[in-house]
Amino acid sequence: METAKEYFKPEYFENRELSWIKFDERVLNEARDKTIPLLERLKFVSITSSNLDEFFMVRVASLKDMVHAGYKKKDIAGMTAKEQLSAINTATRELVETQYTTYNRSLVPLMKANGIIVIDEFEKLSSEQAAYVDKYFKENVYPVLTPMAVDASRPFPLIRNKTLNIVALLMKKENTDKRMAKHDAEFATVQVPSVLPRLVEIPSEKEEDTTYILLEQIIERNIAKLFLNYNVICAYPYRIMRNADLSIDEDEASDLLKEIQKQLKMRQWGEVIRLEVESKIDKKLLNFLKEELHIASDDDIYKINGPLDFTFLMKLYGLKDKEELRYAPYTPQRVPQIEPGQNIFDEIRKGDILLHHPYQTFDPVVDFIRQAAVDPDVLAIKQTLYRVSGNSPIIASLAQAAENGKQVSVLVELKARFDEENNIVWAKMLEKAGCHVIYGLVGLKTHSKIALVVRREEDGIRRYVHLGTGNYNDSTAKLYTDCGMFTCSEAIGEDATAVFNMLSGYSEPLSWNKLVVAPIWLRKKFIKLIQRETKNARAGKKARIVAKMNSLCDQEIIAALYEASAAGVSIDLIVRGICCLRVGIPKVSENIRVRSIVGNFLEHSRIFYFYNDGQEEIYMGSADWMPRNLDRRVEIIFPVENENLKKKVMHILKVELADNTKANVLQEDGTYEKIDKRGKMLVNSQEQFCKEAVAEVPKAPKEYMERVFIPAEPVD
Repeated sequence: METAKEYFKPEYFENRELSWIKFDERVLNEARDKTIPLLERLKFVSITSSNLDEFFMVRVASLKDMVHAGYKKKDIAGMTAKEQLSAINTATRELVETQYTTYNRSLVPLMKANGIIVIDEFEKLSSEQAAYVDKYFKENVYPVLTPMAVDASRPFPLIRNKTLNIVALLMKKENTDKRMAKHDAEFATVQVPSVLPRLVEIPSEKEEDTTYILLEQIIERNIAKLFLNYNVICAYPYRIMRNADLSIDEDEASDLLKEIQKQLKMRQWGEVIRLEVESKIDKKLLNFLKEELHIASDDDIYKINGPLDFTFLMKLYGLKDKEELRYAPYTPQRVPQIEPGQNIFDEIRKGDILLHHPYQTFDPVVDFIRQAAVDPDVLAIKQTLYRVSGNSPIIASLAQAAENGKQVSVLVELKARFDEENNIVWAKMLEKAGCHVIYGLVGLKTHSKIALVVRREEDGIRRYVHLGTGNYNDSTAKLYTDCGMFTCSEAIGEDATAVFNMLSGYSEPLSWNKLVVAPIWLRKKFIKLIQRETKNARAGKKARIVAKMNSLCDQEIIAALYEASAAGVSIDLIVRGICCLRVGIPKVSENIRVRSIVGNFLEHSRIFYFYNDGQEEIYMGSADWMPRNLDRRVEIIFPVENENLKKKVMHILKVELADNTKANVLQEDGTYEKIDKRGKMLVNSQEQFCKEAVAEVPKAPKEYMERVFIPAEPVD
């Protein structure tokens, strides 16, 4: 049955981009929380800064492309691209203002109180510090710099995306008429080198302090040494953001690898969509930058009251000897069902195994591929790779497996945004090792997380499968909350083979046993599951949906949830980021509750629960409820059918719905509010999962713990 049209009204939906900005505000609120250790708060300011960069490079850039193309179609909330840009401009300026107010008024005084000094104006240096800085400039910075004068014979250089630069106003030394100085002034620019540390430690005035100065301040103080025939009237840092949204015509691209490499170079020439400057910048310099960078509107200029680009704060987060200003590090625990050093295939045969990262270690996933690579009984390994770590042990094992003569097929998604270059390197390396590398499908990103190992055993061929909600990235697995499952279910094994045949050979299966795959089947499946709850509610039966995901912005899914809510289905949504659904609309969404958990780990798992008249069904996988996931990506959702595992997954949802510490609850007016904790037992879901993971691991026997190994004495 189709969802009634009455649930598709634009006023029932939040704009996607404005909802994302609200997510970044929730991240920034963690930096404003006085109960959180100082360095953790600095980390959240850094995260909001890098988040905002990506938002401009992709989302704002995309809207600007629409405006340039004269695209007039409205989004699900009834806004044109031009209207969205206007609203985004207002919202992001408020966010940046809050960001710098938080840093300047709250965090800088706290940093000083804890012996961390960051000098962001060279005028504040003592004479001893100034001498040190000048020496550092001469020995370490000056040889790396390339000052670029701009005049009739030397055009304005290419300013690279996201780089920090300094623009200067110069006057020839022979020009002594100060009144004409600005009129006759010339311009120059110099890039702050990214190969040098942005935070430079310098001598402290107090022994107990650690003092830093920003690299751009060192250059600014010494900039006259770069232009010896000129007087420097003034100099200010600036930073630009370019359109980094790749547009690839895959039908015309005969070689996708070469086309993406070409497009990556084009990113450096993309339209400037944001210019950040210091709030005190000279007007003549600002007009010069506007003209040379082809900035048409002041809406694209952000005057900043403080250091540009807060990502440098992540360096402070890693400060040594300041452990008391961070949370105690958490060590992911081993999975109880997998004994260290045991054959992982033997363990999987005993029954399906649930993994919950980062509370439990990612090592079993790495071991799954590592053991398969050297196991003489393994015939083939097939895996999808979307984002992997810089020094990936999984990549090394896949290469080793191919060298050992096994059939290795790897789908490397070259279109994984901002990981394209990394993935091209891995793809070439795997091909050299003898792996069969597939570069995704035309027009679709392969976002699914699946690994298949085909093994020859006494009773025939057996297929082992790992399915997950997160990437095969051992680094982010320590920071992102994700779920995974090992199984050797025959039905899922057959489906896994069908998935890889579909990816490599256009072989679309007639039907699936257990897996649900986008883009063809997944949307229909989710709508059907929601509508089944709606039907049960109308029949007077108990009906319930709990869904956890990163983003919710699909109009059809939201409309189906509205219809379910109107029928009486009780719906709880745990949505970390974008949520275009509105709560509390009379007779539409009164039975829907939305919460967003922002904590020490990045919530990343996707879990979908349907009561189904008591025959509860649970699915997990790689897809959010977004048009791109349901219509333009290869995604996999898999059922959790083992009763023991179902209880564990339901426990995850139950604890997150009880979280009253890190949860932000969506209000009727579209804002998010923290839960009033007065008189309540505090529940921090991430902390609770850490404690449970530790408690679940069997402790080693005491006699074993106390055993002492004595080295053997050499024989005379």
